[in-house]
Amino acid sequence: MVRAALLMAASAGLFGLMAVTIRLASKQLHAFEIAFFRNLFGMLFASPLLLRHGFGLLRTNKLGFYFLRCVIGIASMLAGFWAIVNLPLAQAVALSYSTPLFVTIGAVVFLGEVVRIRRWTAVALGFLGVIVIVRPGLDGFASGSLVALFAAAMSGTVSISIKYLSRTEPVDAIVLMTTVLWVPLSLVPALFVWQWPEPMSWLWVIAAGFLGTSAHMCWTRALKLGELSALTPLSFLQLPVVILFGWFLFDEKLDAWTAAGAGIILASNLYIAHREAKLARRQVTDPVVTADTASR
Repeated sequence: MVRAALLMAASAGLFGLMAVTIRLASKQLHAFEIAFFRNLFGMLFASPLLLRHGFGLLRTNKLGFYFLRCVIGIASMLAGFWAIVNLPLAQAVALSYSTPLFVTIGAVVFLGEVVRIRRWTAVALGFLGVIVIVRPGLDGFASGSLVALFAAAMSGTVSISIKYLSRTEPVDAIVLMTTVLWVPLSLVPALFVWQWPEPMSWLWVIAAGFLGTSAHMCWTRALKLGELSALTPLSFLQLPVVILFGWFLFDEKLDAWTAAGAGIILASNLYIAHREAKLARRQVTDPVVTADTASR
């Protein structure tokens, strides 16, 4: 469990640093072009998976589903990168934590999962936190925050697709196939805003690719080793990382609304993760549930 916690903490820190490199690269490059280079270099850093497993890792009978999943993923990435570039870093990252709320809704709609009143209450509480951050109708409202919410919703859809694919596909295959398909898909919007990176911009986009791929690998392995309910709080370590660098590099200060909303969303996510872990353990240990499942 200690190793899982360290991997999750590392993942959160690396994702936070990736957000910082995206903002630094945006001084010269458009968010769409940064997304392309992040995917290009991310694919290069993920290529050792082919050495480990061979090209057979890319064989699948679900290519159409992979493509659809990647189109949705690119929409989420482009919106998320735009939010990181155009919103205060802390606000963009805090809103990205609403993804589990959309995952819960999507699991009911697309996977037929049963969600009871307590988890629906937690989802409602989470969206209250979103409202606190966004502040619709008030002076602090920024329309760009809706782009960040769109990114979170699309990311939730991607998470649902991963749940579906992971039933039959190896985890490394999902990571590699996604990275490979993201490169040409992200190139198309990048061409409309293309300009060749300057030397420092090359450094930032290469770093974004390395940090993003490393963070994703740490994240997937952490979830394999530990329980989601115990690891979820550590994922929020991304927030202090971007708060620190946002203040130090971009003179951004954390406002009380974002802090309060992030706290509410954290509490909601903790309860949702706790309930999912509890139900999963009950299915394994409860003899009534086990017998009922075996009789179907």
